[in-house]
Amino acid sequence: MPLRRPSLSWPTLLAGLFAAVTAAAGVEIGSVTRVTQRAVQHERVDFTVVLTAPWTDPHDSAQVRLDLEFMGPDGRPHLLPAFHESGTGGTPSVWRARWAPRDAGENRVRFRLTTPVGATESAPLTVPVEPGRGRGFLHAAGPWVLRFDNGEPFRGLGENLGWESRSPDDSRHFRALHEHPRFHYEYLVGRLAANGGNFFRTWMCAWNLPLEWNRVMDTRRYADETGRFHSGAAARLDELVAVAAASGTYFMLTLDPHVSYMGRGWELNPYNRANGGPAATPEEFFTSEAARARYRDRLRYLVARWGYSPHLGVWEFFNEIDHVVHLDPAAPMPAEVITRWHAEMAAHLRALDPYGRPVTTSVSHRDIAGLNQLPGLDFNQRHLYRDTAALPATLRQRWADEGKPYVIGEYGYEWDWTKNFDEFAGAMDADFRRGLWLGLFSPTPILPLSWWWEYFDERGTTAGFAGVRTIHERMLAAGGGDFAEVTAEADGSPVLAVRCGRTVFVLLENPGTTERRLTVRLPARAADFVPAELFDPATGEWTRLPDAQAQPGPVVFSNLALPAGAIRVLQLGHSRG
Repeated sequence: MPLRRPSLSWPTLLAGLFAAVTAAAGVEIGSVTRVTQRAVQHERVDFTVVLTAPWTDPHDSAQVRLDLEFMGPDGRPHLLPAFHESGTGGTPSVWRARWAPRDAGENRVRFRLTTPVGATESAPLTVPVEPGRGRGFLHAAGPWVLRFDNGEPFRGLGENLGWESRSPDDSRHFRALHEHPRFHYEYLVGRLAANGGNFFRTWMCAWNLPLEWNRVMDTRRYADETGRFHSGAAARLDELVAVAAASGTYFMLTLDPHVSYMGRGWELNPYNRANGGPAATPEEFFTSEAARARYRDRLRYLVARWGYSPHLGVWEFFNEIDHVVHLDPAAPMPAEVITRWHAEMAAHLRALDPYGRPVTTSVSHRDIAGLNQLPGLDFNQRHLYRDTAALPATLRQRWADEGKPYVIGEYGYEWDWTKNFDEFAGAMDADFRRGLWLGLFSPTPILPLSWWWEYFDERGTTAGFAGVRTIHERMLAAGGGDFAEVTAEADGSPVLAVRCGRTVFVLLENPGTTERRLTVRLPARAADFVPAELFDPATGEWTRLPDAQAQPGPVVFSNLALPAGAIRVLQLGHSRG
């Protein structure tokens, strides 16, 4: 009797036909190798993929795109971009994927290769993922804190580490300091962590992590290159991510500074048509489809290569984008140009990044119509100099007006780098400390970040992080990330106070030049404030105060001594009865 052929379903027939067509078009995934054999939740797992596809630029996603699709036990699929490592189009080329499993348990992964002439998929792999000890990735969670995947609260405490030492530097008075070779990431991040900091902000620009800059400036660390992405910058960002992970710190990566669109910055900018880019003017960077497509592919590369790390905590598109708007004060760039660009890129970045970390941008001091209302930006951000006392009011008003967390990405006693800070060094130091404390008692998920990191490191001012970290940890432990503002007075004037769980913290300051003795009042039952302790950040010492007596009316703590220039924190524990 004749043999009968097995019946084939239409999906099976179509899949076979699809594979034959893509193979004929030269689109093929040759092999997939899982390099990291032990997969742990929230830790990096590497894959190597060898593929063949026709392309001239492997970083142009319109020509070729490789994605890793992963699916945890919940059955929800997520896509993660992969990136090109070596090889040319039309021949076997090597690609990498860096995956951080979001969920423990059985995960399924496969690769998708997409080109204009065809697409194909690899066979699915089953990857057992062990539960990890890490907390996962950061996410926006209200005005006071960020939260990790596991729900644990986080508040950023740190400073700007804008760039590593550069040469030549443009400071009139501190050039030698700014050029000192000790100011590299290993030193800077190590010092931050040793002093109690857990967060920093750093730039990508023509002299620091110049990922897109073929022509660099003011740096001996990097040399000019000709590739689409600067290999030295990529290698250094690999190292920075490792440094942050080893120190337990997190950072905000600023993808573009306004100086890239001004003067010499625009002359070297890779998007400038004079350098082979797609934009004839800075405005065309935002409006040209070719420029926007190039930028979207930059975002793709960033997520593919470094998106796996929880320590890259926040994406920031621009430093002080308002300066770009006002390049020509007589003819500012239309606000809708900037707002439309940010809306597009925020949506694109969210689609690329399967880990959902926060996205933001910043202005110096001028708002841009519509920018703060964009839903794609998780928190709004501005910089505040010469007005540190305004931090609490600014943060509260912005939250009330915009309903979105607000961050002061830079602050300081002085912004003008042509001045000699040594002439008012004491005021610089005091302002550094005050900004941290005012931020700690104000609604912001990242405490204000000071500028002038080299100057403060040289003076030892950054030791002030330690005292703030003590109260910061007590606040989070007491309330689990919940904060409620409390009405309090010192000598009849309002002072900052918050309740975290069953504990109240009150900030006391003496900015004067002589000792003060304060009377502090809180409108609540005295039994709610036992025990009471006073913390001295300068020494790290706690002093137990006599328990307030139960009585109707406000709770009063009298005759609290504050030396000139001192800061104290009054911690009041809730009654256990």
